[in-house]
Amino acid sequence: MSDLNKKKLIRKVADRCGVTMTIAEEVLNTMLENVTDALEKGEHVMFHGFGTFRVQVMEARTGRNPQTGAAVAIPRKRVVKFRPSKNLKDRVNVGE
Repeated sequence: MSDLNKKKLIRKVADRCGVTMTIAEEVLNTMLENVTDALEKGEHVMFHGFGTFRVQVMEARTGRNPQTGAAVAIPRKRVVKFRPSKNLKDRVNVGE
């Protein structure tokens, strides 16, 4: 089984929509830029039937170096979280 990467996705979009790979790539890149821009602003990105991307703030904390046990300061950061829709969960779990 091979993984789906950006190039394969562009080819699938081009074939399914009957457009050139250049147009399909432009559409995909534009979509990804818009999703990234929205997440950068802290907005949720929802795709009905697929899932929701959102930004969550991870507060600063103190961790430990596993080799030395020394305290390590872990700074506050924002991380992207994804929550799949019920439809996506059901499709992934068909036959389970």
